[in-house]
Amino acid sequence: MTASPSDIARRLADNAEAVCRRYLSNGKREGHYWFVGNVHNEPGRSLYVRLSDRGGGRALPGKWTDAASGEHGDLLDIIAAVCGHSCLADTLAEARRFLSLPAEPAISLGRPTRSRLGQSSLIAAQRLWAASRPIDATLAATYLAARGITATAGCAALRFHPRCFYRPGADDLPGIQTGWPALIAAVTDAEGSLTGVHRTWLDPGGLAKAPVKPPRRAMGRLLGSGVRFGSAGEVMAAGEGIETMLSLRQAMPAMPLIAALSAAHLAALEFPQALKRLYVACDNDPAGEGAFVRLSERAMGRGVETVALRAERDDFNSDLVAQGVCCLSARLRSQLRPCDAVRFLGAG
Repeated sequence: MTASPSDIARRLADNAEAVCRRYLSNGKREGHYWFVGNVHNEPGRSLYVRLSDRGGGRALPGKWTDAASGEHGDLLDIIAAVCGHSCLADTLAEARRFLSLPAEPAISLGRPTRSRLGQSSLIAAQRLWAASRPIDATLAATYLAARGITATAGCAALRFHPRCFYRPGADDLPGIQTGWPALIAAVTDAEGSLTGVHRTWLDPGGLAKAPVKPPRRAMGRLLGSGVRFGSAGEVMAAGEGIETMLSLRQAMPAMPLIAALSAAHLAALEFPQALKRLYVACDNDPAGEGAFVRLSERAMGRGVETVALRAERDDFNSDLVAQGVCCLSARLRSQLRPCDAVRFLGAG
């Protein structure tokens, strides 16, 4: 008798630490949890997997949550993401090999493996977006202006919520409040459909982020999607952070932009059909460089040219705050293709 998907998921959970050591090798164990950056095995601590049912708590062994994205699931989802599977059959076959189980007879299992992920968080994202309002004359606009970002007219992807729920984490101070004003950003796919939202919780003074850890979280179906400013075209720019891409918009308001929200999601960004050249605003850290390399490899297979845009400091928002939009424009002009420099920055 062959094992069912639920049986395999249970057996993986019984061997949760071994699964994590094999598929999430860039993480490490701390107490009853395995910590790693995300489902793509990036270094970090955002994603945590419950390893055992000892030590109290309601989480079941093998269940995981990514505090940054809001995604959650079981160890079959981890295997699917790390191995790049698109259907459940491939993931079950890999899990059987790991568990030394007999192979399953070939049958059609075309349902996407990760379709189970994020459904509830997608619904929550849609509700939050509907409950938010345009950022004009709000604390969100005040926050962005403090970061040097004032050209927010026409940014339909941005909204404001005056009291957005925040779930305190292990790193927060005891008794931290659960409702904060927040900048809300729509995460959409290449067709413009809402797939999630990104929240930046704000200090009530409006000049900084809220004193919570982390002050940013996303929820919904994020892989391949992003926060979009402008309509897709043959020439676009993409990067990790919302403030980074809005800083580029200060200098190049006509350039279509995508904020992918993290290095891992930047590397997996879905390419619009019309795209011919993609400028990539690279964060000055190893994760940012790795995302550029992986994105460029994927783009090459699609016939899309990639060009790196490099900030003088850690990112382009830091450059904007420190030196202003004129210096930022000058730095971008030296890195854009000449035809794009004239098109998006004007004659120099």
